[in-house]
Amino acid sequence: MDKKLVGLIFVFFLTSFLFITTLIFNQPLSRFIRAREEFIPSKEKSLIFAWPLTSAVGKSVTINVFLRNENGLPISNKNITLSTTLGTVTPNQAVTDKSGKATFSITSSQAGIAEISAIADNIYSLNQKVSIKFE
Repeated sequence: MDKKLVGLIFVFFLTSFLFITTLIFNQPLSRFIRAREEFIPSKEKSLIFAWPLTSAVGKSVTINVFLRNENGLPISNKNITLSTTLGTVTPNQAVTDKSGKATFSITSSQAGIAEISAIADNIYSLNQKVSIKFE
């Protein structure tokens, strides 16, 4: 056979295969080749909890960050970094466990209100913040 004819037949079958595959799955091909959204943290659904919200100067307060995706499912193995306006957070950075939880503690040597915010993987700044009052 002629090489041009073989090339045209190949192109015909390839485009037919892609068209039929798209019809069968009823999804665009890009849906199958893009990054999975279940590993992308949600800024709205992720949570920050602290207890107690009022503490004495020099005492430690526990902070838990729960990283969730858009479906509310936990995301594990992501780095969480906390920033504060007052006091010292330890550790500087923590990795979420299988339940999406990272645990920190904060202490302050002076009285005031500490505003704490979290960032996941140095990209996703979480919407929720927590305030702790040191007396």
